[in-house]
Amino acid sequence: MAAKQALQKAFDPIWNWASRRYQAAVAKELKKYDIKEALSRLPQEEVDLRNQRLKRAMDYSMKHQYLPKELQAKQTPYEPYLQDALQLVKEERREHAELGSDLPYTRSLP
Repeated sequence: MAAKQALQKAFDPIWNWASRRYQAAVAKELKKYDIKEALSRLPQEEVDLRNQRLKRAMDYSMKHQYLPKELQAKQTPYEPYLQDALQLVKEERREHAELGSDLPYTRSLP
């Protein structure tokens, strides 16, 4: 009995670390679906502007350059263009979980 408790005490920190890592990985994967769904609800113009910003950021990052000052002045990094749609998706996901039903955008027809 003492050996079992000693083993459990020895492996508990490892088990706790692994379980936290697993939970973080699962949460990260689920967030991707929320973002994807929220993006699908945005107007196409907003999605295009977002994609353009991402491409420009990757381009400047690859070149190890900063965005020119005139473009920096036009940026609005604190404008939450995705937050409203993301909050709606999260609320719908929570509501469907409470009801025990499948999410409407993950249903498949037989």
